[in-house]
Amino acid sequence: MKKLYAIVLLPLAMMLQVQAQNDPNAKKILDAVSNTVKTYKTISAGFTITSVTSKGKNNGTKKGTIVTKGSKYVLKEGKNEILCDGAKIYNYDGAKTITVSNVEEGGQTLSPQKILSGAYDKDFTYKLIATKGNFHEIEMKPLDNRKNFSKVNVFVDKTKNMIARAVILDKGNNTVQVSFTNIVPNKAVADNVFVFSAAKYPKDVEILD
Repeated sequence: MKKLYAIVLLPLAMMLQVQAQNDPNAKKILDAVSNTVKTYKTISAGFTITSVTSKGKNNGTKKGTIVTKGSKYVLKEGKNEILCDGAKIYNYDGAKTITVSNVEEGGQTLSPQKILSGAYDKDFTYKLIATKGNFHEIEMKPLDNRKNFSKVNVFVDKTKNMIARAVILDKGNNTVQVSFTNIVPNKAVADNVFVFSAAKYPKDVEILD
């Protein structure tokens, strides 16, 4: 689950490189996604994560749910849970440990909230690869070489202007595919859902800050 954390902003010099390399057709599509997401107060969805090694071995599939509200989100997969209150990320391993980190510390990886948002203009170069059926496929490469992945291909639903799927290739040529289902915008979600409370977890859970 740690491979699904947040992306930090990039320096101005890198933004200039984006302007030089980005495909205007891809930008138009991603802007449409971002603008659509901005109209929603919340987004709820199911997700499926499938991991495949560089040698083609399937490491299995995980399923879960995610609820987002702006920069905040709660992701649940089995007994595991990741809660982000916009400033800190609380990662519960489903057993006895909760690891706390700042959002900025997750900058080497990609969060599901970031995938859904479509807001990639400051972090990637991108180009439109194909338009097939109801989906646009856009290839994106991070400008920051410190990221632990080399590229991300996102599949945009043309009618909904939402990210339906993302395929992440890490630097070891392993792939992680994240597919979203049952995307529901503007579902009523209480603000306290995004507030960390140790009382919600077993008493013997250790919090590592």
